[in-house]
Amino acid sequence: MKSLVSLSLLAGLLTAAAPTQAQKAMTYTVDIDPAVSTNEFRVKLELPKLKKDQNIYQFAATAPGTYQVMDIGRFVSKFEAFDKKGKPLEVKQLSTNQWQLAKPDKTHEIRYTIAETWDSPIKEHRVYLMCGSSLEQDHALLNGQCLYGYVKGFQDKPLRIKLNYPKDWKIGTPLTADAQGYYNAKSYDQAVDSPMLLGRLTEASTKLGDAEVALYSYSKTDLIKAEPLLQNMQQMLQAAQKFLVQLPVKRYTFLYHFEDRNAGAWEHSYSSEYVVNESPLTPEKAASITSTAAHEFFHVVTPLNIHSEIIEHFNFVQPTGSEHLWLYEGTTEWASDMMQLRGGLMSLDEYLAQMSSKVAYDHLQADTTYSLSKLGLNSFSDEGQKQYGNIYQRGALTAALLDLRLLELSGGKRGLREVVLELTKKYGPNKPFSEKTFFQELTQMTYPEIGDFLKRYIQNAEPLPLAEYFGKVGIQYTPVLHTGRKLATLGTGFMPRDGQLTFTQVGAPLKASGISDGDQLVAYQGNAVTLNNAMQTLGQVKASKPGQEVELTIRHDSAEKKIRYHLQEQDEVKRYSFTPMPNATPAQLALRKAWMTNL
Repeated sequence: MKSLVSLSLLAGLLTAAAPTQAQKAMTYTVDIDPAVSTNEFRVKLELPKLKKDQNIYQFAATAPGTYQVMDIGRFVSKFEAFDKKGKPLEVKQLSTNQWQLAKPDKTHEIRYTIAETWDSPIKEHRVYLMCGSSLEQDHALLNGQCLYGYVKGFQDKPLRIKLNYPKDWKIGTPLTADAQGYYNAKSYDQAVDSPMLLGRLTEASTKLGDAEVALYSYSKTDLIKAEPLLQNMQQMLQAAQKFLVQLPVKRYTFLYHFEDRNAGAWEHSYSSEYVVNESPLTPEKAASITSTAAHEFFHVVTPLNIHSEIIEHFNFVQPTGSEHLWLYEGTTEWASDMMQLRGGLMSLDEYLAQMSSKVAYDHLQADTTYSLSKLGLNSFSDEGQKQYGNIYQRGALTAALLDLRLLELSGGKRGLREVVLELTKKYGPNKPFSEKTFFQELTQMTYPEIGDFLKRYIQNAEPLPLAEYFGKVGIQYTPVLHTGRKLATLGTGFMPRDGQLTFTQVGAPLKASGISDGDQLVAYQGNAVTLNNAMQTLGQVKASKPGQEVELTIRHDSAEKKIRYHLQEQDEVKRYSFTPMPNATPAQLALRKAWMTNL
């Protein structure tokens, strides 16, 4: 009887404690009603008892993994505070992202309206689509920092989220709802780390070892459904599992938005979200989607399991760059390619073509003297944003060279993959490394020569030793390669302008045909030319024979005219070429085998 009474008493205490625990958490209620508005969300926040110095309500200036200024406070209107009896309390906007509560100890509830970021007329620092918020008649995309703020001192406190949305909508999110329909997050950081896609969705799931992988898809005209998309990703997921040995998560969620925009993807610890132009799921389309997913999926390693204190204690108030962006994005891009190469999704020639395109970007579209460390530290500035794309290009190339150097020093027994796995075990989700001393730690874990590598090619911006390092595995790098072949050419350059392919640096034969700089190529051989099919059209030109007569439709001063033109001849020159050496030595081939294998 005593133990029964004790159990009964304990059960009563636990029952009584549940609402008290809930009261300690910030509780957000978000009204999503496209019948009322497709431009904004209404948010209500119930607060626990606040102290007098907890008088600032903060919206995010940025978010992890975006490396851009967002200033979410720009989208807020009708910000109000109320006491327990519903009496309005004074509030004051202090800055773009901060509101001051006049009586925080009396404040029980905050209400505000916040506009979606996709369609709001913002001219400066537009929020990336995949990192923003959208609301339409049949779906919504929610990112935590675009809806919620937090009270001073509450960034690391638990919170609850209740969404009111149309009953026939489905929801995809890495969070799990409790019996009352609330989504619980251990902190504001986790809420931002947990996107939500709602609406007319299809869904599919699979098991990957012990991990469950779910995929949700919104497709405007139902062209792309979740099940076939996930089937196309299976080989990549299996390659990722082999690359990582064991996935460091138990559940992972892919969220896809297919409509009329193509914006890219955003990684999270247990999910990733994608904004992709809707078109039929051809093998080429599926391969492109899978390649992007491979990059985002690998972020379960960096920065989830390997990150500095800047990421661990994220500063939502003041955007702060990290010197180790090369690790979070450059190494991830390298890994996404290598795991596809080693998993059979990508041939060696295809991989080398990827390397060539990355060198071309580094040399032609970026500043080769701008170091990766500097890029990371300045990533939020306008100056850094101009170089930001190179973190995926030069960053991945540098990681590839680091991998080759590690393999050489270890006799083919330990590459960058193995070091990354060691770092995962050393740190993990809740143990950051030191922003200031990580280079020294990495050197101590590996070889003294790696310290020199990090200094020269990451902290500084010395020219990358591509020929030397790829030569170690019997791959020849040639900056300018004359193949001896003759190709057909129009004899002009092109650039995109006003949504059209525009002639630039027009050669003498074209000028003699009546074409000038600034004219637009409307059609080739009777087929319309757009920016979407421009590369395909130019490929057709190269595949033709020099001297062949073709028909060009040109727009000049708003008037269209057709021109008969004979294609010119030019020598084929390949730039930034990577090719396997036909006479590679046994030692080079042995190291290449290790390079192309999960050790």
